[in-house]
Amino acid sequence: MDTVTLPWLAAIPKVELHLHLEGAIPLDALWQLVQKYGGDPEVPTPNALQQRFVYRDFPHFIQTWIWKNQFLREYADFTFIAEAVARDLARQAIVYAEVFYSPWEHGLKGLTPQGITEAVRAGLARVAGVEVALVADLVRDAGPAEAARTLEQIAEVKSLGVIGIGIGGSEQAHPPEPFAAVYARARELGFHTSAHAGEAAGAASVWGALRVLQAERIGHGVRSKEDPTLLDYLAEHQVPLEMCPVSNVCTAVVPSLEAHPIHRYLERGLLVTVSTDDPKMFGNALAEEYLLLHQRLGFTRAEIETLLRNSIRAAWLPDERKQALLADLNGSNGF
Repeated sequence: MDTVTLPWLAAIPKVELHLHLEGAIPLDALWQLVQKYGGDPEVPTPNALQQRFVYRDFPHFIQTWIWKNQFLREYADFTFIAEAVARDLARQAIVYAEVFYSPWEHGLKGLTPQGITEAVRAGLARVAGVEVALVADLVRDAGPAEAARTLEQIAEVKSLGVIGIGIGGSEQAHPPEPFAAVYARARELGFHTSAHAGEAAGAASVWGALRVLQAERIGHGVRSKEDPTLLDYLAEHQVPLEMCPVSNVCTAVVPSLEAHPIHRYLERGLLVTVSTDDPKMFGNALAEEYLLLHQRLGFTRAEIETLLRNSIRAAWLPDERKQALLADLNGSNGF
């Protein structure tokens, strides 16, 4: 059977590797936070809040991200959103997720990375049915010195399920190379590493993340196609790409879903995974993301199954846990 349907995709156990906590806050929860802090004249209604998440381009998306984060001011807010996000993941049958969070961004509010991590973990612990590992986004806009400082603070609470680090933010303005020492130190501390690259900047950014940062995975990697030699390298070394097609359309990284290179990458032998990035800011969900790949880019059911397995293969989990997840996936609902 080669049928791909939304009920099938919604029901099967899924893994997500590129998801930002602050971009996954359900809108009803975010609306509660907006009201908690006195409201905003730009968003007088929940519908207006939803309309706020339409972007001209990637820099405009970053501006909107910063605007949204002003409503996260207390540790209790992070516990609140973590629980809300975890419940949403469980509802989607996402059984394991590696979730970015950006503790540096909230330092000006008097909050520490350690305290934010504790608050997030407290919220996640309230929800059964989904396992969430944390990945600290050191945010390239802060610069390498601040990233190094945040890394050491995060290391103090590593036992709370912080398994990796990455750098998101304004890639077009902040190349990866200055963060080489930060990534070397992260490896010394036992963290896995990813880097947003090839999203708002080109193939050179991906090469920098691979050669200089030695990142294990690449967040997005959409523009890797600008250098065929890079595609050959990614395929040969099976570097996982955390691809987020709907996100890339919403931020104008690609002009349309049909123009997205994800199918060509899979056909070329790259280790492609699919995630939603900031789903409540883009109006997407993981099952719907897979369905769009089938409907608009021609992914077959076998290719969708490959993508689902790739997310497990690329996860930062022990081999026995991966095998258990693969067994659950293979035994579920038509596999």
